[in-house]
Amino acid sequence: MMMSDPKRRNSDSGSAGISGSADLYTADLSIARDVLLTEAAALNALADSLGAPFYMALNSLFEISGRVIVTGMGKSGHVARKIAATLASTGTPAMFVHPAEAAHGDLGMIIPGDAVIALSNSGEASELSVIIAHTHRIGVPLIAITAGAASTLGTAADIALILPDAPEAGPIGLAPTTSTTMQMALGDALAVALLARKGFSARDFRDIHPGGKLGALLKRVRDLMHTGDELPLVAPGTTMDRALITMTAKRFGSLAVVDHDGKLLGIVTDGDLRRNMGPDLLGKTVDEIMNISPRTIRPEALAEDALREMNMASRPFTALFVVDDEQMVNGILHIHDLLRSGLA
Repeated sequence: MMMSDPKRRNSDSGSAGISGSADLYTADLSIARDVLLTEAAALNALADSLGAPFYMALNSLFEISGRVIVTGMGKSGHVARKIAATLASTGTPAMFVHPAEAAHGDLGMIIPGDAVIALSNSGEASELSVIIAHTHRIGVPLIAITAGAASTLGTAADIALILPDAPEAGPIGLAPTTSTTMQMALGDALAVALLARKGFSARDFRDIHPGGKLGALLKRVRDLMHTGDELPLVAPGTTMDRALITMTAKRFGSLAVVDHDGKLLGIVTDGDLRRNMGPDLLGKTVDEIMNISPRTIRPEALAEDALREMNMASRPFTALFVVDDEQMVNGILHIHDLLRSGLA
């Protein structure tokens, strides 16, 4: 009995599954596109609805001395956790408090000086009642994100950000989809507007995102460059036989020609050696073959900028000398340093 090839069988069935179910394929994509278009329309309506309440909420969050407490139940709770994380990562101290746990001691996490953002699409989540009462008792600003302007939450809040009337996505229109998308987007809008108002910079962002590719992208050249005795430096007039000893010992594939103050006059690279190869090379001075207009970078530049600089030339290179505004050599950065940092 001949056995069929399982790999061939899976491949054939996959192809047949698409070609043999054209109606299902079309229906699935139609539903998916409808979901995205429904949510996109809601976001456009949300953007158009922003006005004085958003500005007032931003002022309230900007002026507090404590943290932003974000809360919500069910799907709104999941969104609230994300908003708290986004605020914290963009310079606004924030945390999530579960409304059900609040009644069992977690109210102690909300203190004078804080502000509360409470999420509930209907505005009638009973679990929020304890937090609502607590904010009134201790005088903490309460900002609501809800579709129910006349709801318990909407009327109890100091500031109510009302979501526009928009259908939930999908054939049955019941699962929280459009509403949670608007909640999350409004949280992003608050976080980014706060970021801008506080002058939160890329450097600040790097300081609280030190890990992973993002942390590598936001590192500064000065954090990665080699300095001091590691630098391949020679004085003008140095003959190439001596310069090559320095160049080989330092292992960066290039060296800098600097005056007695440390100011960069030019560089010599492996490419310069190849272009000047000849029987008289070792007797030449560095001044005769150096590039007097080399590409350099500043110590405060982002490591990402250094990588772009290395790759943008017609002939990409592997090292950049780091100089200050006076062209004094501060260090050298090699492509391997970017690789080790996780950037390249």
